[in-house]
Order: sequence, then C-alpha cells, then structure tokens
Amino acid sequence: MFHDTKKLMALDFPHIDPIAFEIGPIIIRWYALAYITGFIGGIQAIKYYLAQYPSQFMTKDHADNLLTWLVIGVILGGRFGYVLFYNFDYYASNPIEAFKIWQGGMAFHGGLIGIISAMALFTWKHSIPFLALCDRVAVATPIGLFFGRIANFINGELVGRPTDAPWGMIFSDGDVARHPSQIYQALTEGCILLAILLFAQRYEYIRSRYGIISGAFLIAYASMRFMVEYTRAPDAHIGLLKLGLSMGQFLCIPMALIGLGLIIYARAKATKA
Repeated sequence: MFHDTKKLMALDFPHIDPIAFEIGPIIIRWYALAYITGFIGGIQAIKYYLAQYPSQFMTKDHADNLLTWLVIGVILGGRFGYVLFYNFDYYASNPIEAFKIWQGGMAFHGGLIGIISAMALFTWKHSIPFLALCDRVAVATPIGLFFGRIANFINGELVGRPTDAPWGMIFSDGDVARHPSQIYQALTEGCILLAILLFAQRYEYIRSRYGIISGAFLIAYASMRFMVEYTRAPDAHIGLLKLGLSMGQFLCIPMALIGLGLIIYARAKATKA
C-alpha cells in the first residue's frame, strides 16, 4: 500500500505486532527474541571461530560460560548508558524509573561499556588475555546488532529523519515519509561490519596481534554509525547538539579514537616482541 506524501510515493510501515507470541500469561516480544537470538547466535559464532582458528587461551567451554556474563553486561550497561547519556535529568528526578528496564530505553555505547566490563572480570577469573577475548567477541557482535536493529524496526522506534527518497516509509507516528534508519543500521552495523571483521580475521598476522580486530570493530562501527545518524531522527528530548551532531555521533568520536589507539598499541607491542 502507498500514501501520497508531498506528491511522492512512500512505503507504508508494515505495523508488525511487537508481541511475537503468547504462552498463557507469558508474553514474548520481538525485542526479547532479538536479544536471545543475538546472544545465542553470537556465542555459537565464537565457538565456530574457535574451531576454525584454535586459541591457546580459550575453549568452547569458555564461550558457553561467557554467555551469562555478556547478558548481564549488556543489560546493565545498556540501561546505565541510556540513563546517563540520553535522559539523565529525568532519571535523576525519578530514580526508581531507571530500574524499569521492561519499559524500554537502552543505549549501544552503554551496552558496549557493560560488555567490556564483563569481559574484564571474565578474563581475570579465567586467566585469559583481555584483548584476545575482545577480538573473539568483536567478530560475533554484529550478529546481535543486526537482530537488535530489526527489532527496532518491528517496534517502529528510532525512526529516521523526513525524506523524499522513494523508499521513505510512513511510520505510525505521523504522515511524513522517513528514512528506515533501523534497516540502514542493520545492514551497516550488522552485515557490512560482520563482513569486514570476518575478512580481517582470516589473516594470522591480524589474529596474532590482539587488539587489532577490536580496534577495527570500534573504528568501523563508529564510522558507519556516525554516517547513518544523519538519516536518523535525534532523540526528541535531546535534539541536535553542537555542530549539528547527535548524541550518538558525539559518542562515536571517542569510540573511533580508542579503536585507533588499540591498533597502534597492538602493532607496537608486536614490534617489541
């Protein structure tokens, strides 16, 4: 079905029910399925990578044990990041609301901090080099990002800015055609990022220098997220900040710099060895 918007043809948002299915009183939402699929798919990918490229530090049992740590890290970090970076004033006045995770409100950059913290504790407990684990997890992360962005699309959230493009989509919140920015992010942060990291992982030179793959992940993600943010509507309660940049774009800058630092560090360390 099409709508005539500003004399252009725009696609209708499919209006998918956010509830995937119900089992008695238990309601399973697409967003929850996306998280579950992302985590399980990511762990299975790590186990596959370990089979393809064996590690002297990690086994498949480590990957299974890692799942719980990552789930906790993503949920706590993602929520904390949203509270701190995107809506601090509201939650400072309503602190109890910060614990109501089921009402929504997660931030990728916060989730990343949570994952890094969880991995730091995990590597300390199991005597695994921190950057070695980071590299393994980095290659699997785009799988979770892909499903997460698809869930954003199904929920009709994090919509794009108005557009005259023929693939512009009319979401349920108005009659203006917008960029399907969730799909852009699923393709860039999910498919393209995964392809880049899989290509890099093929080379023993890169795999043996712990931190290069993690650095490549940070730089590639930050670069693609920065560009796609120009098509994504800024958060209504924040708007655009200095230089016309969104909060997400500002957070991508230190992310890319840290990634560059990791690559420089990994190469310098290998040179000294």
